[in-house]
Amino acid sequence: MIEVNELSKRYGGTSAVEALSFTVRPGQVTGFLGPNGAGKSTTLRMILGLHRPTGGSVTVDGRPFHERPRGLRHVGALLDAHDVHGGRSASAQLSALARSNRIPQRRVKEVLGEVGLADVARRRVGGFSLGMKQRLGIASALLGDPPVLLFDEPLNGLDPEGVKWVRELFRRLAAEGRTVFVSSHLMSEMENTADQLIVIGRGRLIAAESLAEFSARGTRRSVWVSTRDAAALRDVLVAEGAAVDRAGDELTVTGLTADRIGELALRHTVPLRGLHTRSASLEDVFMELTADSVQYLAGASR
Repeated sequence: MIEVNELSKRYGGTSAVEALSFTVRPGQVTGFLGPNGAGKSTTLRMILGLHRPTGGSVTVDGRPFHERPRGLRHVGALLDAHDVHGGRSASAQLSALARSNRIPQRRVKEVLGEVGLADVARRRVGGFSLGMKQRLGIASALLGDPPVLLFDEPLNGLDPEGVKWVRELFRRLAAEGRTVFVSSHLMSEMENTADQLIVIGRGRLIAAESLAEFSARGTRRSVWVSTRDAAALRDVLVAEGAAVDRAGDELTVTGLTADRIGELALRHTVPLRGLHTRSASLEDVFMELTADSVQYLAGASR
């Protein structure tokens, strides 16, 4: 379990993280979301003891991580796939980590096989693609068979097969009772993978709840309608104050419920082929709830 309590980090007059509190529990995949500059990486580094907090505290299974000897047995982490010695082989890289953490050398071969790098174990890491380095970083995190795992953008550079494999890996690790904390900007993957979400903006907590609870907070729901009299129905719905996008015989309607659209279609004798409500996607809800927290906005005036 990871417990963050009133955690803050300031750099001079700039606040990167401000009074942040949340808990990441075992047995589930917890996604860590926020716009660029929200403080996600700073928070992860404070969890691992790489940055000292200005205020507050963070513990891993009840203790600050920096107090634990042989840390890879307690927490496995992938923060930067490029943070490896390019002149070493994959096997040598993991062997050095194993020795420094008193992990049996047999684990090196085991984790290289698990992440799909057994055939390139003796190749120099400097010649690896980004996706291969991501796999090596995941192998490093798994090396000590730890109960807590942190991943920062683990899907960068992976092909579709690799993305599917990582998704299944995270779910398996969580099913084993481990704490799995994943920072990612890929909303579709978080939608497919995460059970719980921690969402921050400008260093402050926006949400700490289940994926379903967070998705339900969105207000941008729409209704899909199919009818051969799309033009006529569009005029009726617009007159009722709805916003309507038309694509052939299909309409996307916001501002009216599916029940109300059905009533209006019946009243105006417009036959419907299909009618259902579309819930907002995770990306839609995220964009809506973090709109005031975006630090780097494309197209913003200078």
